[in-house]
Amino acid sequence: MRLPFRLLLLSASLTVFPHLALAEQATTDQPTTPVALKAYQPDFKVLPYGHDTALIIADAKTGNTLFSQREAQYQPPASTQKMVTALAAQLYLGKDFRFITQLEQQNNNVILRFSGDPSLSRQQLSALLGKLKAHSGSTIKGDLLLNGSQFSGYEQAPGWPWDILGVCYSAPSSSLSLEHNCVQGALYSNRNVGDTTRVNIPSHQPLKVTTDALVTTKERLKANHCDLELTDKGNNHYHLSGCLVKRDKPLPLNFAVQDTEAYISKVISAELKRLGIKLEGDIKRDDNAKGKVIASHRSAPLNELLDTMVKDSDNLYADNIAKTIGAKYFKQPGSFANASKAIKAILKEKANIDLERAIIIDGSGLSRNNRMTASQMMEVITYIYNHDDTLNLLATMPVSGQSGTLRYRQSIRHKPLQGRIHAKSGSLYGTYNLAGVINTQSGKTLLFVQMVSNYFPPERDDSLPAIAPPIETFERALYRGLYQQY
Repeated sequence: MRLPFRLLLLSASLTVFPHLALAEQATTDQPTTPVALKAYQPDFKVLPYGHDTALIIADAKTGNTLFSQREAQYQPPASTQKMVTALAAQLYLGKDFRFITQLEQQNNNVILRFSGDPSLSRQQLSALLGKLKAHSGSTIKGDLLLNGSQFSGYEQAPGWPWDILGVCYSAPSSSLSLEHNCVQGALYSNRNVGDTTRVNIPSHQPLKVTTDALVTTKERLKANHCDLELTDKGNNHYHLSGCLVKRDKPLPLNFAVQDTEAYISKVISAELKRLGIKLEGDIKRDDNAKGKVIASHRSAPLNELLDTMVKDSDNLYADNIAKTIGAKYFKQPGSFANASKAIKAILKEKANIDLERAIIIDGSGLSRNNRMTASQMMEVITYIYNHDDTLNLLATMPVSGQSGTLRYRQSIRHKPLQGRIHAKSGSLYGTYNLAGVINTQSGKTLLFVQMVSNYFPPERDDSLPAIAPPIETFERALYRGLYQQY
C-alpha cells in the first residue's frame, strides 16, 4: 500500500488544496426556500465553478429560518458528523460513562480485557500491570491473554480511502487501543541532494520504518513528479520511498499502527520486563477468556472524552465511542454497522430526530460514503442548543480564534468574529463544512449549517502574490455579514 506525501504530514487539517486547472466562474445558485425575517444573501460567486453548497441559517430563539439553500441535498458531513455521535453518546451512555480496562486472573493465566478506550496510554497500562505484581507476585506462570471482545468486524470503515490508512487520523478503530494507535517519527533530509533520507522512530516504540527516499530540490521534484510515498510492508513495518526536498529541520511524520494486537503485545512484553515481572507463557489473543477481576483502569468520564473528540476532531475517539454505543444498545460486540443503527435509533427515540435516510457509516465522518442533508444536521445542532443545560455539548465545540480546530481557521479567527462562533468543522477532499452557533453584534444567537462540497479552486500561480483561498473569502464574508446584520 503506497500513501502519497501529502497524507504523511502531521497536520490539524485533513485536506490539502487540490491543484486542478478549472476556470473560475460565477455560480447561479439561488436559495431554494423563501427568506424569512430579514433578507440575507451570501455571496456564492467567490466560490469556484462547480461547487455544491448547502446552507441554513436560523434564529436560535424563534426557530425561524433566515436563509436556506439546497437544505435537502445530500452532502458529505465530514467531521461535523461527530456532533451526531456526541449527541447519541450523551443521550444513551450518559455523563457517568467511562471505558474500563480490566486485569483478571484465570488459574495461572492473566487476562487483559480491553474496552476500546481511545485514551488509554502506555503509562496507564503499565500502572495496571504493576498492580499484578502486588497481587500475584513477580511471575506469571501461565499465558497473558488479550481479550478484545468488545468490538467485532472491520477496524477501518467502508469508504476510508486506501491512501490514508498509514496516517494517524485514520488509526484503526480497535477494542485493543493503546497510545491512540499512533506512533510519531521524523524524517531528516539535511543532506546533499541525491543522498538517502534518514528516518527516526523512538526506540521504545515497536514499529519499524525504513527509507530509501532521496533528497532532492524543489525544481527536480516538480520536473520528475517524484512524491514521497509510504508503503505498508505488514507486521507494523512501513517503508518510505520517492523524494523529499532538502530541508534544515526534520519533517514530522505520524504512522497508524495497523496490527494493534502485535503492537500491544510488544508493549506489554517491554513493560513486564521493566516492572520485573517474568512471563513463563506467551502473550495471546483470546476473546473468550474470563477470569476474576483483580484490578482495573477507568478512563476519564464521557464529557471529557467528548470534549477531546469534538475540539480536536479526534477520529479514533469518535469511532470507538460509536462502536461502544452499538455494543451497549444491541448487547453484542460493537461494529461500524450496529453503531450506525444504534445512533439512528437513539436519536429517534430520545430526541425525535429522524436520520433513517441519512447514510451513517462510521462515528467520525471520515468515510467518504457518509451522507447527510443540511436540514438533518440542523436538527441535531438545534437539539444540542435547546438542551444545553443537560447535554453540555456546546462547550465541546471549538471556538473561533481560541480553541480546537477553529483556533487557526483564517476566515473567522480575527475580530470581530474571534470568540463569537462555537462550531464543529468538517474537512475532506473538496469538502469544507461548519455547523454551530454564532453570537451577533446585537446579541442575537444564530444557528447555522454550512456544507461546501465539490470545492476545487484553480491551480495557484506561484509567481503571483499570495491571496486568500476562495473558501476563506466566502466564510469571512458570510460570518461577518451575519454578525453585523443581525
